[in-house]
Amino acid sequence: MMSPMAPTGTMGDIRDTEHFRPSDGGLSAGAVGQHTTRNTMMLAEITGNIHVAAACLAAAIGVGMIGKGASEAVGRNPGAATQILVQAILSTAFAEGIVFFALFLWNGK
Repeated sequence: MMSPMAPTGTMGDIRDTEHFRPSDGGLSAGAVGQHTTRNTMMLAEITGNIHVAAACLAAAIGVGMIGKGASEAVGRNPGAATQILVQAILSTAFAEGIVFFALFLWNGK
C-alpha cells in the first residue's frame, strides 16, 4: 500500500488509502461521478453569483465615497449644503441602481 500523502494519479489508488473509506463517508466507486457533477454545479452557481456580489460591493464603496465627498464639500462651503445634499442623494440612488440591475439580471432561485 502506498503512503497516503504520495501522489498516485488515479482515483482507484486514492480510494484504496485509509483516508477514503466508503464507510466513513469517503468516495465509493459509484459516487465519483456524482461527486464531480456536484462540484461542477456548485462552481457554476458560485461563478454565476459573483456579479451580484461585485455589484453590491461596488455600490457600497460608491455610496461611502459619495458620503465622504458630500461631507467634505459641506465642510468647505456650508452655504451650498442644500445643493450638495441633492447631488449626493441622486448619486447614491444611481449607485444603488447598479445593485438592482445585477439582481434583475440574476436568475434568483
